[in-house]
Amino acid sequence: MQKLATTEFPILDVLKERWSPRAYANKPLETDKLWSLLEAARWSPSAANEQPWAFLVALKGEPAFDKLAVTLSGSNQQWAPNASALILSIAKLTRSNGAPNRHAYYDVGQAVAHLSVQAGAMGLSVRQMGGFDAAKTRELFAIPEEYDPVTILAVGYFGDLDQLADDLRERELSERKRKPLSEMVFKEQFGQAVSPPVPAKV
Repeated sequence: MQKLATTEFPILDVLKERWSPRAYANKPLETDKLWSLLEAARWSPSAANEQPWAFLVALKGEPAFDKLAVTLSGSNQQWAPNASALILSIAKLTRSNGAPNRHAYYDVGQAVAHLSVQAGAMGLSVRQMGGFDAAKTRELFAIPEEYDPVTILAVGYFGDLDQLADDLRERELSERKRKPLSEMVFKEQFGQAVSPPVPAKV
């Protein structure tokens, strides 16, 4: 299933094709593909090259997978356990000199973005979840105080939509939408919109 982005200007196909499904196939994630995802994250840029990210990887069938799944909240509990892997992204909140790192969450986000683009290029799907009990993950996986759990990623192969509840299936089939560039790109001062050229609708 493809849900191509309707972009205003041309972008790379791998970005245009990327979306975040909830339907996952019962198929193992190959070891080499998993490590390619993590390698892509490793080579993400970061402030002062601090690389403040860490990843706790749990493959389906492993005890850690079930422990991580227990921390999920809301509708995430319904579909995410079908994924091939769950990955907890974690931010290190201090720099190597002990000072606070105000860019840590931004940098972890960049690393996960690199991971998700790499996944798309390899035919894998990734959905990022903020709906989980961060305190519980800290307890279950002995995460140190200077680290903060950020998101849980569901990773795997796209599956059958019929496995989803009706409301979730409808959301899978709905059109992808984004705010227009005119609402987020400013010039001279905040809130002063830039008038982009006439959209190409590619």
